Amino acid sequence: MNKKIKTDAVDHLFQAILCLNTQEECYDFFEDLCTVNELLSLSQRFEVASMLKQKKTYLEIAEKTGASTATISRVNRSLNYGNDGYELIFNRLNP
Repeated sequence: MNKKIKTDAVDHLFQAILCLNTQEECYDFFEDLCTVNELLSLSQRFEVASMLKQKKTYLEIAEKTGASTATISRVNRSLNYGNDGYELIFNRLNP
């Protein structure tokens, strides 16, 4: 875990997210919390990670998601050298 983001405020945010029970609740909360562009950026990164996991090329990913090669590279670095957060979610979504 990155010590820079471990704050009381981030803990409070994550506790709030863990209280959400349905996709509709997620939509309501995240639409209030984030701008449209912030939410679309987060979802784009998750889609990029999913496609990288499927061994898609940067070109395929850029064409489908509209993500820049810098974004794709950043997500790829997280997949390879991060905290395995993406891996945790992929395993839970596809047991």
